[in-house]
Amino acid sequence: MPTPYGSRGGMAFGADELHVLRRSLAHALQSSTAPLTAVEVQDCLRLAASVDDAVQEAGRLRAFLLADLARYRAALPGSLSGYLELLQDALAAGYEPVPDDLAALRALRANPVAAALLERSQTIAERSVRRRLSTAPAPRTRLLTLAGGTDTGGTGKGGTEKENDPARPKPEPRPADRPARPVPTPGEVFPPRRKPAPPPEAGRAAG
Repeated sequence: MPTPYGSRGGMAFGADELHVLRRSLAHALQSSTAPLTAVEVQDCLRLAASVDDAVQEAGRLRAFLLADLARYRAALPGSLSGYLELLQDALAAGYEPVPDDLAALRALRANPVAAALLERSQTIAERSVRRRLSTAPAPRTRLLTLAGGTDTGGTGKGGTEKENDPARPKPEPRPADRPARPVPTPGEVFPPRRKPAPPPEAGRAAG
C-alpha cells in the first residue's frame, strides 16, 4: 500500500505497486485498444483504492501538523525551537501563515531563525492576499440615469438639471391670435337655482 511521504503530499510506492503503475501507463500509451485482462483490472482497482487511502492519511497528517503548530504557538516563548521547526514544515507543505503566526514571529524577531521565517511568512501572506483580491468578483456599478430619461432617484435634482439643459427643446410659444380660454366661474358652471313659485292663496282660489 502506498504511504504518505512527508507533509508535502508525496507518496512512497512499493515494487509491486510501481509494477502496476508502469503496466497501466504502458497500456494507456499504446496505440492498440486491447482491453486489460481481469487480473490487470483488479490490480488497478486495488492500487486506486490504496492511493485514495494514502491521500486521506496525508490529510490527517496535515491536520495533526497544524494542530501541533497551534499548541506550540500558544506555549511561546518557552516552545520557541519546536514552534519554529513546525512552522518551517507547515510552510513547506503549503501552509499560509495566519495573523497569529505573524504576530508571534514579530515578537521573536531577535532570533535569526524567527526573523527569516517572519520575512518568508510576510511574503506568503501578501501573495495570498493579492491572489484573493484578483479572484474576487468585481463590484456592481451603479446605473446612471440616461439623458432624456426619467429621474427615479427621488431627490429632485435630476429634474432641475433636465429643465435647465440647453440641449432640451423648449415648448413652442402660444400664438397671439389664440388667446387662452378663460376659466369659467363657479356661477357659470353651477347656475343658481330658481325659487319655486309660491302656492296660490286659498281665498283667491275660492273667489
